[in-house]
Amino acid sequence: MRFRHPDGSTVHLAYCTNVHPAETLDGVLAQLRDHCEPVRRRLGRDRLGIGLWLAKDAARALVTDPTALRGLRAELDRRGLEVVTLNGFPYEGFGAAEVKYRVYKPDWADEERLTHTVDLARLLGALLPADATEGTVSTLPLAWRTAHDPLRAEQGRAALRTLAERLDTIEELTSRSIRIGLEPEPGCTVETTGDAIGPLTDVARTDRIGLCLDTCHLATSFEQPDTALDALGAARIPVVKAQLSAALHAEHPHLPEVRAALAAFDEPRFLHQTRAVADGALHGVDDLGEALAGGGRGGLPQGVPWRAHFHVPLHAAPAAPLTSTLDVLKDTLARLVGGVRPLTRHLEVETYTWQALPSALRPRGRAQLADGIAAELALARDLLTDLGLKELP
Repeated sequence: MRFRHPDGSTVHLAYCTNVHPAETLDGVLAQLRDHCEPVRRRLGRDRLGIGLWLAKDAARALVTDPTALRGLRAELDRRGLEVVTLNGFPYEGFGAAEVKYRVYKPDWADEERLTHTVDLARLLGALLPADATEGTVSTLPLAWRTAHDPLRAEQGRAALRTLAERLDTIEELTSRSIRIGLEPEPGCTVETTGDAIGPLTDVARTDRIGLCLDTCHLATSFEQPDTALDALGAARIPVVKAQLSAALHAEHPHLPEVRAALAAFDEPRFLHQTRAVADGALHGVDDLGEALAGGGRGGLPQGVPWRAHFHVPLHAAPAAPLTSTLDVLKDTLARLVGGVRPLTRHLEVETYTWQALPSALRPRGRAQLADGIAAELALARDLLTDLGLKELP
């Protein structure tokens, strides 16, 4: 979906396909047929943007087979789909029964991460619509914190410098500008936007590498959108892409009924880092079950709100006594695209946890999932038009 900003530029809205598990190229093609095209039809659009997730095996198949890459591009066109952004955070296994900490491997100290990201940048250059000259790829925020000693930290930064050089080469060869956004996430060495400023200061000056701002992660860490974006602007760190998502919020986690409601979201597949602010400090544990058990790094304070890294559907906040951080998304979006010029032109709805929701809230089959994704995109569309953007055909 495309929108015209009042300054005349085009803002793209997509949804991320990492909600549909697929590790192979055949699986990706099936996604387009079984999920993406039905979402487009529900929205009544001739064209729908998707933030494509290409796992390691699918990406390598496309890099090594130009015919397969041309076939994917033709299939996108045939189904009324377009790609200006890729999700390069999960490397493989995102559809496994248990993902948890595995999603943070390989990290930026490992050669595989650089190779995979360069592959994605090259592929995106070939998949961009004919009238688009810029693409974006979101990626791991360096590493999970426990795997980040000084040596690996320097290896990660060196990899980013190499990445910037290779992105320069891609543009020289293709006239397509591909930018990479590190995506701060709770528990990683880059957990907040503030954590990103140091590692990105050198490479961001090339304007090739910046930040992917996920509004669920921003809210989970209790960051204020204005403060975060002001700091990024002062440091000249570009927001190359934003992921529109909402976290799980519990205002009174000490109450038994609230804890019972939270427990329904404690599931075995994904990590749900949980945070609280008390006495001016951010407190955290690695998973929701750990927070409810009161263990881990000292546990969480009980008398203040908790937020959990659980991407809840944008259009359907959890039932009381829980809610979502949709207001943080709205405030962030107003700053990103509600001003005289957009701070980013690539927006992606990223609710990958549909099948991890409590059983009563999970979609029953493809049709209900498509209905839900279409409803999220419709909400995002309405937020954009309320900010003065005009939806384009």
